[in-house]
Amino acid sequence: MGCSSMMKKYSLLLVLSLCFVNLSFVSSWKKDEFRNCNQTPFCKRARERAPQSCNLVVSDVKIDGGDLTAKLLPRTQEGKMEAEAGGDESNVKPLLLIISAYQKGILRLKIYEDPSLNPPRKRFEPPEVVIPEFESSKLWLQQISSIQLEGDSSPSSVVYLSSDHEAVVRHDPFEIYVRWKDSGKKLISVNSQGLFNFEQFRKKKSEDGKEEDWEERFRTHTDSRPYGPQSISFDVSFYGADFLYGIPEHASTSLALKPTRGPGVEFSEPYRLFNLDVFEYEHESPFGLYGSIPFMLAHGRAYGTSGFFWLNAAEMQIDVLAPGWEGDSSKPVQSQRIDTLWMSEAGIVDAFFFVGPSPKHVVNQYTTVTGNPAMPQFFATAYHQCRWNYRDEEDIAQVDSKFDEFDIPYDVLWLDIEHANGKRYFTWDRVLFPNPEQMQDNLAAKGRHMVTIVDPHIKRDDSYHLHKEATEKAYYVKDASGKDFDGWCWPGSSSYPDTLNPEIRAWWADKFSLDNYGGSTSSLYIWNDMNEPSVFNGPEVTMPRDALHYGGVEHRELHNAYGYYFHMASTEGLLKRGGGKDRPFVLSRAFFAGSQRYGAVWTGDNSADWDHLKASVPMVLNLGLTGMSFSGADVGGFFGNPEPELLVRWYQLGAYYPFFRGHAHHDTKRREPWLFGDHNTALMRDAIRTRYTLLPYFYTLFNEASTTGIPVMRPLWMEFPSDEATFNNGEAFMVGNSLLVQGIYEERAKHVSVYLPGGQSWYDLKNGAVYSGGQTYKLEATEDRIPCFQKAGTIVSRKDRLRRSTTQMEHDPYTLVIALNSSLAAEGELYIDDGKTFDYQQGAYIHLHFLFSDGRLKSSNMAPASSEKHFSSNCVVERIILLGLPAGAKGALIEPMNLKAEVESGPLMLRKGSKPAALVIRNPNVRVSDNWTIKIF
Repeated sequence: MGCSSMMKKYSLLLVLSLCFVNLSFVSSWKKDEFRNCNQTPFCKRARERAPQSCNLVVSDVKIDGGDLTAKLLPRTQEGKMEAEAGGDESNVKPLLLIISAYQKGILRLKIYEDPSLNPPRKRFEPPEVVIPEFESSKLWLQQISSIQLEGDSSPSSVVYLSSDHEAVVRHDPFEIYVRWKDSGKKLISVNSQGLFNFEQFRKKKSEDGKEEDWEERFRTHTDSRPYGPQSISFDVSFYGADFLYGIPEHASTSLALKPTRGPGVEFSEPYRLFNLDVFEYEHESPFGLYGSIPFMLAHGRAYGTSGFFWLNAAEMQIDVLAPGWEGDSSKPVQSQRIDTLWMSEAGIVDAFFFVGPSPKHVVNQYTTVTGNPAMPQFFATAYHQCRWNYRDEEDIAQVDSKFDEFDIPYDVLWLDIEHANGKRYFTWDRVLFPNPEQMQDNLAAKGRHMVTIVDPHIKRDDSYHLHKEATEKAYYVKDASGKDFDGWCWPGSSSYPDTLNPEIRAWWADKFSLDNYGGSTSSLYIWNDMNEPSVFNGPEVTMPRDALHYGGVEHRELHNAYGYYFHMASTEGLLKRGGGKDRPFVLSRAFFAGSQRYGAVWTGDNSADWDHLKASVPMVLNLGLTGMSFSGADVGGFFGNPEPELLVRWYQLGAYYPFFRGHAHHDTKRREPWLFGDHNTALMRDAIRTRYTLLPYFYTLFNEASTTGIPVMRPLWMEFPSDEATFNNGEAFMVGNSLLVQGIYEERAKHVSVYLPGGQSWYDLKNGAVYSGGQTYKLEATEDRIPCFQKAGTIVSRKDRLRRSTTQMEHDPYTLVIALNSSLAAEGELYIDDGKTFDYQQGAYIHLHFLFSDGRLKSSNMAPASSEKHFSSNCVVERIILLGLPAGAKGALIEPMNLKAEVESGPLMLRKGSKPAALVIRNPNVRVSDNWTIKIF
């Protein structure tokens, strides 16, 4: 992962040979290479603050420009302001407080230094994270009401938020909370525990002729911290909550966040949000990984779901506080409330409260602020095959042909860093890849695509055109002295484009044109790795915090968003390349709030073991809850050599990830699906085929995510929010609202326990067996599959014909699987467009609603009748499977064509050895672009 700074003493050749060419010397993750809270001064200071230590009060409350505005200042003693700890009276100035209300029950709270009082510098606010459309949903507050809270010496201010909620500004002591109008009960609050602290910019103290030392040191690195302490911390309380979720990225087998502080806690460290290149990370830790989304959700039976988002790109640490954390055993513990402590090194308070009340409402409210996920191309939702690295064009051709030989579908073949000339991105090693255009065209002829890696570290080589141009244009991030930052990564000495600057993002985007990226074609897509950014000889394997960006912004202020802006620039590059018509595909390792608008992410460098398989589910679920719907984990584990059983189980689970990719480290044995014997090959082939069969359903869910933010892969409690048995179930998950998938996470498991939520029955998609909801079942763990059930009352669309890629599936017929509920009813949707362009945004799509009731299946197109563009399809429905239909049906009448179709027993899947398991309407041959009704008789 990292190489010590001593390596600078050696020649570049030696460094490259020892460190960057061969990583076999690197051991697994060592905690002492990274800071803990006690080694992070702002975190340590915040944790040491006692409850109710905040001495701020609210004054000058008024309505201004449709917002509630006020000032925060310390309580006075004898007419003077009290000094904050570590400061003096001259440095303590009033803070500005602004509260804004928006549609959908979204409250925004901003607290920052008053610019009219001339602070030493402006604090950084991450641009282009909040989407412009959100501001147009602002509610203009008209008036402030006053209430006298029991025990308070002064009244509090109340403003409208929604028909059910209002925001309360408590003046003394300072507190902000959202409450229910009818009961007056709190839902979310800030500073109810009195832990708010805002370190204002100040001048250095001098004592005995020596200036105060603001430097911070960790291992061999020194952070100059020229502007001194500037951290912010505050408590957030969630009322009526049973569990908390979100704030990725960390690895855990628990879906819910575990307490990190207080009596009986398992972890003593906060959840860290600091984008890092973590080599072979632990599967159970609050330690931060590659991305950071400071968005937390609370859920409970009492009040439903709520959420809190702090828009801040600096390092953040978050404590989940266990009951009794205050340490006062005589004080009764309030039930149904979870307290948290949020701590950040820099920035401002720019926080959003989401009132729900349902899980889907909260996720939608969050993506209303940061944007909905991008709609992917159809091919990107299929299976991807990757390795660090496929050796050369011959290797690529052989892998491609082997998939066909073994009749295994796939859509994308990936190339890692070794494909480039000396790790100079946008180039090719012309010895190993002499004909890259032809290589891509050969894949494209089969309807397949290629992805190449483009990382942010640019090799410092004067003969490299990209480095030469970036240097001449002064486009690199600067070090603290103002020189181009020089760090170490795969190419050796490297510099990093400052993609915070829109001009530099536009420059970077131009590099993806077919003219600039020699050897590329329109079927080539992109992978951004190492964009945390990873710096091997930097502190904690990242860029120094005092490095400088566009506008004089310190790296400490935007660190967690660097990869976001790099991802944005790469996506813009593919948009430009395609003339704005071709949907981009860009996978990024680093991410931040809003990254969902630019592509997919994955969970990074996992390991080939059962614990990492198990941890992948809550990791992907929490990504989905925080907007990153298009995500997955490396199937098989990046590090290590999985035994065939683990690899098979991973394929069976990964087939249901939103992003489905097999990937492996270059030191691992080759592990393509045909290398483990005929039997295991057949099992993996079936798993991949399962994904291809379900692609119409997945694509429909991606459309739902792109319009509502609701993720493709969902925790059970999202669909069953009142079922307490689902609240911390991270072993099973829903794909959409219809399919429940239970992973198998133990070697040689003979049985697997599956909880099926209550309210409806469930159908086993292997044999059609029906199970009642609200119970846990002990099922046989068969090697050919992991349990998958369809919820009664739903309709799932499939394509059952087996092809080698999605392109060959385009005109194939559909199968509808109808799982009837106790009322013999069901409904579902099917979304279809051209799978490539943005024409769907002008209405060029089909969006079918299926409804089965009273013995009739009705299909109606929900797409607008009149639109700028039109999309049609000649595809037909060739099979309709009816689960739960009583025996006795003789046939089906198709209206308005007045045609008849047969009803007979048939298998659930068209696979060898499948037995009849349900009634099937054969060959109704109704077009998906038409409205029609099929009546069972």
